[in-house]
Amino acid sequence: MPIKPEHLDELLAGYENPKDLLGEGGLFKQLKKALLERALGAELTHHLGYEKGDPAGRGSDRRPFKWGLQDPVFQQPDTHSVAAAPGPRSQ
Repeated sequence: MPIKPEHLDELLAGYENPKDLLGEGGLFKQLKKALLERALGAELTHHLGYEKGDPAGRGSDRRPFKWGLQDPVFQQPDTHSVAAAPGPRSQ
């Protein structure tokens, strides 16, 4: 998808020197951060199956595990036994 010149003009409206593009708080760093956050957010939405803040995610089985609020528990198929997931691995 091509970038529209109007968007570039808007981004470069405050450009005065190379630090505005390449500096610590420059446009390149801001764009990279925004693009990565957007892409990762879309990936997470796709993985979880609902948008951030969507009521569909409230009370779902995934939410407590995502935030580490409880240990996942797995039920063995066709049995009544329950097994807790192992903790983090030591290195």
